[in-house]
Amino acid sequence: MDKAKKLLLIDGNSVAFRAFFALHQSLERFVNHDGLHTNAIYGFKKMLDNILTQVQPTHILVAFDAGKKTFRTEKFSDYKGGRSKTPSELSEQFPYLRKLLSAYGITSYELADYEADDIIGTLASQAEATDFSVTIVTGDRDLTQLATKKTTVAVTQKGVSEIELYTPAHVQEKYELTPQQIVDLKGLAGDASDNYPGVTKVGQKTALRLLHQFGSVAGIYEHLDEIKASKMKEHLIEDQKVAFLCRDLAQIRQDAPVEVQINDLKWQGKNQPELISFFEEMDFRSFLTEIQPENQPVAAIEKLPVKVLQESNLADLPTQPAVVSFQLEMNGDNYHTAPFIGFTLAVDQVFYAARNVELLKSPPLKNWLESSQVKIDLFDGKRTLVGLQRLGIHLSAVDFDLLLVSYLLDTSDNSNDLGKLAQQHGYTAVVSDEEFYGRGAKYQIPSDDQLLFQHLAQKVLAISKLKVPLLKKLQANQQADLYLKIEKPLSLVLAAMEIAGIKIDTQRLTEMDSEFKEKISELEELIYQEAGEKFNLNSPKQLGVILFEKLKLPVIKKTKTGYSTAVDVLEKLRGMAPIVDNILNYRQIAKLQSTYVTGLLKVVSDQDQKVHTRYTQTLTATGRLSSVDPNLQNIPIRLAEGRKIRQAFVPSQPGWQIFSSDYSQIELRVLAHVSQDQNMQQSFKDGVDIHANTAMKIFGLQDANEVTPNMRRQAKAVNFGIVYGISDYGLSQNIGISRAQAKKFIEKYFEIFPGVHDYMKQIVKTAKEQGYVETIFKRRRYLPQIKSSNYNLRSFAERTAMNTPIQGSAADIIKVAMIRMQRTLAEKHLQAKMLLQVHDELIFEAPVSEIPILEELVPKIMDSAVSLAVPLKVESAHGNTWFDAK
Repeated sequence: MDKAKKLLLIDGNSVAFRAFFALHQSLERFVNHDGLHTNAIYGFKKMLDNILTQVQPTHILVAFDAGKKTFRTEKFSDYKGGRSKTPSELSEQFPYLRKLLSAYGITSYELADYEADDIIGTLASQAEATDFSVTIVTGDRDLTQLATKKTTVAVTQKGVSEIELYTPAHVQEKYELTPQQIVDLKGLAGDASDNYPGVTKVGQKTALRLLHQFGSVAGIYEHLDEIKASKMKEHLIEDQKVAFLCRDLAQIRQDAPVEVQINDLKWQGKNQPELISFFEEMDFRSFLTEIQPENQPVAAIEKLPVKVLQESNLADLPTQPAVVSFQLEMNGDNYHTAPFIGFTLAVDQVFYAARNVELLKSPPLKNWLESSQVKIDLFDGKRTLVGLQRLGIHLSAVDFDLLLVSYLLDTSDNSNDLGKLAQQHGYTAVVSDEEFYGRGAKYQIPSDDQLLFQHLAQKVLAISKLKVPLLKKLQANQQADLYLKIEKPLSLVLAAMEIAGIKIDTQRLTEMDSEFKEKISELEELIYQEAGEKFNLNSPKQLGVILFEKLKLPVIKKTKTGYSTAVDVLEKLRGMAPIVDNILNYRQIAKLQSTYVTGLLKVVSDQDQKVHTRYTQTLTATGRLSSVDPNLQNIPIRLAEGRKIRQAFVPSQPGWQIFSSDYSQIELRVLAHVSQDQNMQQSFKDGVDIHANTAMKIFGLQDANEVTPNMRRQAKAVNFGIVYGISDYGLSQNIGISRAQAKKFIEKYFEIFPGVHDYMKQIVKTAKEQGYVETIFKRRRYLPQIKSSNYNLRSFAERTAMNTPIQGSAADIIKVAMIRMQRTLAEKHLQAKMLLQVHDELIFEAPVSEIPILEELVPKIMDSAVSLAVPLKVESAHGNTWFDAK
């Protein structure tokens, strides 16, 4: 029996908007390593999975609007005229939504002069005629007019996480109308969201009453004499043309000239490799773990002669070769603890391999790795260095690191898989680890030595073959110094920091856990007292009833299912009632307790009571470092309670202290340098408070004493927002003002700092001419979409062109400071150790006797890392914990 034919039609624009605004509070969290906002993509993907499971369609299409101009705007020029401009943070995501759909194997379609609704209406009608059942997914209730016996309209609720199914019966139950009468309702009452007026003084209730009596707009005008209310009749007569026009605007077309055929929409399933690549690009790690790719055949690659190393034949190895290509294979991302799989090396195109990594401790292998005369070529020097350190081997002379060089040549190609990177550079004689080992539950290390050793040998051959061409490219890009003087030495510095780790006072964390739990309990009781009853504090619905019905607080925003109790809503209610402040405090402390206290306790090493984070050196397109397992760059500092987490970070020895040095406003200083803006440069040279100074100019004040804390906060948001290419929408969300006000703030800012405005325009022009932008140290970021005809892709590339040189230069400066600092500590034979880099801050531990030395030494080295047109400023502090050193 043939499978029942089921067509799934999705209103792409509507669902994307719903997903974006459902997660707009998390806008800063949903950003990938390229700076792309991803909240709408994330929410859309979640909706897609839910609906595919529920509907199990045989055919699928996602319809998008083709543009603002349609046949409706020809009929009524102000159609949708009241809508705000789409935030750029959402616009930039639409091209990637199409990539998501492509990876899902789903067709997307748009049609000039028509809306997505008309595409959906037309295909639904065609599908019904050929015995399909149809499900339409949308966030727009206007599409409920399409509900029939064969077509169900699923309207998204709570963002996109829940749906309400509209059948003709449900439409009748909810509105006491048939689906066909929905357009008549719109014709009479109008539609504020689409900006057409309807009949004067006729609202929803009046329109429903008229439709229950006369059936349709046409029926009403056929029976005008039966309407007794003279004023209403007068309005109906005056607005007859308006009523029929609005009904026509609301009518979804079912005869649009759609070119796509339903048979072309057959869904064959997801493209797993494409989907994996897309999730990696978006940094959707949780989605990657869900994917179980099918077994893929390993490409047929010529076999290499590999000699298996054993104790008995180590003496046959050369004494001291000039160059060794080396691969230490480990099972897992966390190379501090991952089990060893084996190793391979190549000397003069002769390949050696073994599973037993203990052999590396024997001469001549240990001698090679520790010799300053033997050049070691490898992939991911930091990973290799830490792994060898676990074996008591100190890697000495890394010459070529394929991972670092590849990253510098194109920061967008930042896979940590040697096979994938090799293929990106045109070398195909090696497969990716994913292809070889499998992924997720299907990951497996071959028991066959020859099979494993072939893969490892092909890896070291790839390293060897790519060395010369890639180094030549670096040289041609004038990036040799960036590799030799910054990234390569930095990998050694980071390895040393990771190995050292930072000690955690687990007792203090446990005490904090109890303190937070007690505080949470106290806040719960206080909230219940203020509410006058107990309820589920974590239920937005129950909380909404308490706040807005029982306590009569002003309703800021409603959702389709009730009242919004989101953070931005509660912030606007702060100070109106004690319960609001207590709910906000409750949420903050609960988050701290679960994410940071409990989370840190899980990753403390049993062996040394330390956490050993891993710095990802090749992840971000700007060159900034990030850290994982645990992420120490995410320890909260804005809230007093959050800052207390730093009390648990302590020196490793008695009589030692934590020492911290922090660059002050480094990105703004870089902006002042690269933009050559005289006003901004003078502010830094004068040593004034840049945020207060900006506030004075934005608000037209004469005296710094007139600047309120809120004014300074808003000016600070503008200052740093400009660095990140913020939009008026993004700024309005950050500081709680309207988009119109935010737009004026940005315009005023550019009046105050015209050099910054000129820089922004010039850097975009430069990016279009050469296809990339650079930092002060020649770190490149390629922007192929800067010339795209797609506005959204082009806009994102332009924003990236503006902020990458600033963020990237700031990242490079602190890297230079770290390298010089590590070298100086060694030269001066100090016991002090550099432990962490967190954004623009360096954290050390040192004996108390060395603290005065660090107070003089560290700022001096950080200040001199680069020469800018404005002075760099470094602030230092020390104490018994990281908390005290601030």
